[in-house]
Amino acid sequence: MAAASTTKISWRLQEFEAHSSSVSCLAVGKSSGRLMATGGEDCRVNIWAVSKANCIMSLTGHKNPVECVQFNMSEEQVVAGSQSGSIRVWDLEAAKILRTLMGHKSNITSLGFHPFGDFLASSSMDTNIKLWDVRRKGYVFRYKGHTQAVRSLAFSPDGKWLASASDDCTVKLWDLTQGKTITEFKSHTAAVNIVQFHPNEYLLASGSSDRTIKLWDLEKFTVIGSLEGDTSPVRCILFSPDGSCLYSGATDSLRVFGWEPDRCFDVVPVGWGKVSDLAVCNQQLIGVSHQLSSVSSYVVDLKRVRKSGGSVIQGIIQDNQPLTEPKDPKGSALRKNYERPTTTCSSQRVKQSSDADRRSPEGERRSPSEDEAEEKLSSAEIHNAEDFKEIFQPKNVISRTPPKISEPFPAPPEDGESIAALCPLSQTCNSKTPGALSEEEALSQIKKGHDTMCVMLSSRHKNLETIRAVWAREDMKSALDSAVSMNDLSIVVDILNIINLQTLWKLDNCTTILPQIDKLLQSKYESYMQTGCTSLKLIMKHFWMLISDTLMAAPSVGVDISREERHQKCRACCKQLKNLSNIVKNKAEQVGRHGSTFKELQLLMAPLDDSL
Repeated sequence: MAAASTTKISWRLQEFEAHSSSVSCLAVGKSSGRLMATGGEDCRVNIWAVSKANCIMSLTGHKNPVECVQFNMSEEQVVAGSQSGSIRVWDLEAAKILRTLMGHKSNITSLGFHPFGDFLASSSMDTNIKLWDVRRKGYVFRYKGHTQAVRSLAFSPDGKWLASASDDCTVKLWDLTQGKTITEFKSHTAAVNIVQFHPNEYLLASGSSDRTIKLWDLEKFTVIGSLEGDTSPVRCILFSPDGSCLYSGATDSLRVFGWEPDRCFDVVPVGWGKVSDLAVCNQQLIGVSHQLSSVSSYVVDLKRVRKSGGSVIQGIIQDNQPLTEPKDPKGSALRKNYERPTTTCSSQRVKQSSDADRRSPEGERRSPSEDEAEEKLSSAEIHNAEDFKEIFQPKNVISRTPPKISEPFPAPPEDGESIAALCPLSQTCNSKTPGALSEEEALSQIKKGHDTMCVMLSSRHKNLETIRAVWAREDMKSALDSAVSMNDLSIVVDILNIINLQTLWKLDNCTTILPQIDKLLQSKYESYMQTGCTSLKLIMKHFWMLISDTLMAAPSVGVDISREERHQKCRACCKQLKNLSNIVKNKAEQVGRHGSTFKELQLLMAPLDDSL
């Protein structure tokens, strides 16, 4: 039996470490379903090919954690918003910063590119929505009306309207050129997390923390459906490409909804946790989620999912009878369809009508020299040149986007299926069954992940050689600083293991390494956690008395610069140790070997509770 004959409906495609610290946001390119962007607390935006664990490129420049990322329609650009309210747009083909946009006063919560113009919408915790012309500095329009944070933005397919969803339980529809509200929908009873336009019809869907999805008629401005059944807040919704059904990503499951009448066609168990984004390609649905510093991607085979009448999940409608198929041909509109412009020139209308009203309040606009300085700090580091060229600079093609014609992701073998069933090596050449894997394919299956591991180990070896050279040329403190600056915990762990073994500790080292121990103690890797515990024990044993005595000593008479420096370092160490003490207390409640290790640490750190 070959893998192609699997009966699996859903499976995990990959799981990998995406950032050196927690991942805060991610997005999948809707056009290809093959490109993913992640933003992290390390202030970076990383670009990935879905199903590959090697980062293609890393975009730097933000000074605060990245809170929101989004691709444009063609996947040639990516935009990221930070905790401070700054927005950066990158050109992925040129691998460079395109624009830095300043104006929001707090966390960016949502971003969206106009479907065919050079415009970008952003929302923030400051309740404002702004429309930007990416080609210029300053924003075009500010849309005000929500009373709480705006969580989601979506442009209508014809590019004339903008929909926004907010924590204030409302959905607003805005006229882009007039800069005012068209209507407001108020049926949700909790925060609205996501909003999506139907690809063809005048229909809008919104998902809320009240566990419902509402469908709104955009001709009559009325609610036409309330889809219920999700057991957790609705965070992800996506219309099928033909608009015949709506996919909802709930915790660990996918639901397929229809409307008029409201009904649930199918529920598919998927172990993706709290899924963050969805895309459809090649009759497969791609779902992505993140937890701590790792990202996971999942595939649902839509050919095996019910997407129309017949079997209906009871509970959405009261009876359990099969629904008859509509007499109208599939895809025929029950309401008005969007009129899409034939060229992108129509986007000029927004620009022309808004130029006279361009707003950029005092304090939000900066000088060109300031913007240039910001953009010089931004960079795009290409980590995987081969994938970068293949995706963003393909040969002999006009389009710069990831290839449109891509094969579906292959399903994994059935659980319990032996390698012999996958590998035809045990069969004679004359008796290979139809669909069986070739020798080359079988070896590829066996060696899956080998190339990725080689790349990771080569990179790690190169970094360690750099650290070794710094240590030999300067000192251990410089080597530690270099290891920390690489934003790779595995390198920090390797250096710490050497220092722990030889007890090469100094007070200067403590100030550098204590923040890293915080990350190690909360890592999901057992070896990282163990190294962090060992380092913390050694610091407490060798330096706590020095730190405590220094902080409790009476002030000296006169100027003593070295004493003041030592006092400052001890104060910083004490603060970090107190933070670590709280982590240790929580971990000490665990059972097993880890629990006993943290209990020992808790006893060792008990004097911290009485410290000044």
